[in-house]
Amino acid sequence: MSTSPVTLMVARRVAKGRYEELMAWLREGEQLATDFPGYLGSGVLAPPPNDDEFQIIFRFADEKTLHAWEFSASRGAWLSRGSDLFADPSEHRVRGIDGWFGAAGARPPRWKQAVAIWLAFFPVSLLFNFVLGPLLSELELGPRVLVSTLALTPLMVYWFIPLSTHLLANWLHPAPAPRKASEAAA
Repeated sequence: MSTSPVTLMVARRVAKGRYEELMAWLREGEQLATDFPGYLGSGVLAPPPNDDEFQIIFRFADEKTLHAWEFSASRGAWLSRGSDLFADPSEHRVRGIDGWFGAAGARPPRWKQAVAIWLAFFPVSLLFNFVLGPLLSELELGPRVLVSTLALTPLMVYWFIPLSTHLLANWLHPAPAPRKASEAAA
């Protein structure tokens, strides 16, 4: 069993006409996960343009705590209640930042991932330091960094990295170029 954090990435394609119900069901699942030991966070990534497949991310402290939640009776009941809200479910585990950028084989190059994270982190960090820097300047380096990372990490994980990846979706995952008629005929 792993002793490092594990992310379970779940893909759910919304059933026709069931968007609002699916969103409420997803929020319920996120709330359910918060009651389990080892829970580190979760989020829902909206589908790219012209798609209806949501990515739901659940992060746990390790494989053991994820397993306890994954095979719990309460999660099983939650999945049953929502079974008619989605189609084509798939699940897989990822480690590190890969969970924010899609399934294996569909992830953008690491340099694009780094740019997307930096574009989210830089302005938020700059604003944080501009607004709170004078208040924190009296603190020693260790406590100052502790306060800033405690404040910025949840903001980044829940809001700004998902926002960045959503806004940059077409750049991170460009559509394949259409084939020319001469190539198709060959």
